[in-house]
Amino acid sequence: MATVQLSEAEKVYVLHGIRDDLRVDGRSCEDYRHMEIETDVVSNTDGSAKVTLGHTAVLVGIKAEMGKPRPAQPAEGYLEFFVDCSANATPEFEGRGGEELGTELTNTLYRVFNNKRSVDLASLCISPGEHCWLLYVDVLLLQCDGNLYDGISIAIKAALFNTKLPKVLISEGEEGGTEIELSDDPYDSVRLSVDNVPCIVTLCKVGPRHVVDATLQEKACSVASLIMAVTPAGTCTCMRKVGGGSLDPESFFEMTEAGRRVGRALHGPLMALLSQEEALGQKRQKVGFLG
Repeated sequence: MATVQLSEAEKVYVLHGIRDDLRVDGRSCEDYRHMEIETDVVSNTDGSAKVTLGHTAVLVGIKAEMGKPRPAQPAEGYLEFFVDCSANATPEFEGRGGEELGTELTNTLYRVFNNKRSVDLASLCISPGEHCWLLYVDVLLLQCDGNLYDGISIAIKAALFNTKLPKVLISEGEEGGTEIELSDDPYDSVRLSVDNVPCIVTLCKVGPRHVVDATLQEKACSVASLIMAVTPAGTCTCMRKVGGGSLDPESFFEMTEAGRRVGRALHGPLMALLSQEEALGQKRQKVGFLG
């Protein structure tokens, strides 16, 4: 992951500010940076979104294809994830520098999203045991300034909200089999439910306190981080601790409670913004992922 080098004096400055609940950029410990969200930015996908969180920019595109259900879940569809760390995001990603981070992010996304508690996988089933929708979720990191997990999860939820699947008509064939016909009307489509799709909240332990949406400078002062996937109801569906430092029981409890609180508060404005943008229809101004 992209890192920065800080002097001891700079670390002390950051630590003292967080201790007094006043970060370098003026935020309190549980505040996010300015966030911009735009959906439907890639024309050849079934759903897409771009999220800018501070100077971290993430682009997500979703492509739906018809496939066969997995034998263990014959009545469910599933998602496939791929994360590409662009060399433009940071010089550390040049060559094969971003492969390890991409694999780590991909594995975490599988744990968070590819389960029926997060996404309504049953709605992706077309014909049990025979046909289902397979969603390819491609994530591209355009800029990296810390807090990748949160930015990616918000972009994925926005892209899932934007995804439209063609309506499927199933009929009986002449020889007793089933025939599947997809509607070619772009307005005759089915939307995915994102009611229970979680957002990831990353809390970094810095000194005696913890912060949300840490910058690279704050990350350099952190001893350990807690990654939580939180639903709109405040339920934690996945948790992972990263970093070489340890967390005492009191800090762990405080961080989990803060993660639930911040995650629950994040979903409401996010869904309101997505609904407001969709209501604008053709009137909304499109910037695109190169804007």
